[in-house]
Amino acid sequence: MMIKSVSFVKSSQKWQDCPAPELPEYAFIGRSNVGKSSLINALMNRKDLAKTSQTPGKTQLINHFLVNDSWYLTDLPGYGYARVSKVQRKDFEKLITNYILNRKNLVNLFVLIDVRHSPQKVDVDFIEWCGENGIPFSIVFTKADKLKPNAALKNIEHYKTELLKKWENLPEIYLTSAEKKEGTENLLQMIAQTNEFLKENKIDFHG
Repeated sequence: MMIKSVSFVKSSQKWQDCPAPELPEYAFIGRSNVGKSSLINALMNRKDLAKTSQTPGKTQLINHFLVNDSWYLTDLPGYGYARVSKVQRKDFEKLITNYILNRKNLVNLFVLIDVRHSPQKVDVDFIEWCGENGIPFSIVFTKADKLKPNAALKNIEHYKTELLKKWENLPEIYLTSAEKKEGTENLLQMIAQTNEFLKENKIDFHG
């Protein structure tokens, strides 16, 4: 997919304030410091579309971007912050869950995981929650450039083993590096193919 245009639409404090759900929407979420903003910037071929920060919890709102005038890319607040108060964490969780459960044009949720780490409970729990609620999602491993290829693949296998304890089938899994733009084309291709499927089957989100 060629990114011809991308523009910031709005930031929302609650899901009801999001843009009218008339276009296919693809949302990105992950733990703090997973490299979400960097990956979004790499996908869109922009340097500072999504704001990157060394401070966990920088994204505290639902941020919408319009891509090619035909679909929304949504940057969601992260889950599992360690450095915010319990009240703030609950507010984030409520914002995230309400958006995911109620946003009717959400076509796919990309769940980002740092490939350098062994399976983390907070990630596994969130993935299981998505499954229990019938949320269409994919798993995107980030920061592939920080490990040797074999080590990255080994960690992905650890995650698969952990998830297969409860799952019969796993969702699509991608390996990416924002630094090297590795795997970004695969994500864009998935989005392009899904949009084409929606168009061919005359699926829209009006009404």
